Amino acid sequence: MTLEHTTLRKYLLQMQKEHGLDQDLTLLVEDIATSCRIISHQIRNGPFLDILGATETSNIQGETQKQLDVIANDVFLSHCSNCQRVAALVSEEMDDVIWLKETPKAGDYLVYFDPLDGSSNLNVNLSVGSIFSVVELEQDIETLTNEVVLLKGTKQVFAGYSLYGPSTSLVFSTGKGVQGFTHKMGTGEFLLTFPDMCLPDSTEEFAINASRWRHWDETIRRYVEECIKGENGPRQKSFNMRWTASMVAEIHRILTRGGVFLYPVDAENEQTGGKLRLLYEANPMSFIVEQAGGRASTGRERILGVQPQSHHQRISVIMGCRNEVELIESYYAEQT
Repeated sequence: MTLEHTTLRKYLLQMQKEHGLDQDLTLLVEDIATSCRIISHQIRNGPFLDILGATETSNIQGETQKQLDVIANDVFLSHCSNCQRVAALVSEEMDDVIWLKETPKAGDYLVYFDPLDGSSNLNVNLSVGSIFSVVELEQDIETLTNEVVLLKGTKQVFAGYSLYGPSTSLVFSTGKGVQGFTHKMGTGEFLLTFPDMCLPDSTEEFAINASRWRHWDETIRRYVEECIKGENGPRQKSFNMRWTASMVAEIHRILTRGGVFLYPVDAENEQTGGKLRLLYEANPMSFIVEQAGGRASTGRERILGVQPQSHHQRISVIMGCRNEVELIESYYAEQT
């Protein structure tokens, strides 16, 4: 028996009719979905195309770029530029903001993206992904500078990610909950397979890079220690620990079965503010997690409420099931 699944286009048209989703945003979402299909195809054929290796260049963060980092970035640039309302593009792989309009107007879009998250996993055939976000300008822009795009995550009108795993997932929110689509091979269609994704309040699973233990502050060590102690510890239940080295893969797992993801600021990365980037990693994922009923925090404040200081700003990230994040926040509050 074949189940009938709603196509991405049908879902977006329904959102236009029932919730007033802007037609240009619909077209932009479809362009983003096309970008994800193309990137997925390139990844699956990477060994045959000899594009899994590194380049001789680094991005603004000083990270050596993989060939597919550059390819994925070019794909997003090309397709997101199709929408007549897109005024600027902000990417992890580009030093400066790419302006597409000389005189952006209120109502135009800014698109933020990490074209290929977790690219260190490519050579070992583990999951990688893309993260993306859209903000609508509230006023005209007179001077085109990098500072113009420094808008809080609360201004997002759309955020999502694509996971390139055994199947290609497209998960996003337009502010009306979180919807999960899967690419059906051979058809080019994304079909709604995980409608209304929700997080439970509590969990018994956490994701953190335990090799950074020596750098963590006392709050993070306390939380992890309490989880590891299991039924005989203060949490009085057993926890599983996971780490995939891809934010997209971690958050997707948490959305499908619960959990909490931690990449906190620590003694080694505090000079840069943390590891993950605010505008095109933390903000989009925070938007999705909150729309799914979870919580996203630095440990001391809501991520979506943080005022960006630079377009490549890094930040502490703790997100997932509400009760776990609030518990960690309470531990930080005890220190003040």
